[in-house]
Amino acid sequence: MPIKKMGRPVSDNPKNFRLDIRLTKDELETLDDYCTRKGVKRPQGLRDGIKALKKM
Repeated sequence: MPIKKMGRPVSDNPKNFRLDIRLTKDELETLDDYCTRKGVKRPQGLRDGIKALKKM
């Protein structure tokens, strides 16, 4: 019988890449407004924007 490992389960789609960006005050306000309206955090707001670009 295999021993169960403790911790977070392995993801099917891991987030292996880290991105550090610089924004203007206006861009940050736009992101924060979106995140407030949708009830998400900044990283998810950025992912939503990337998905919207992919649909174009």
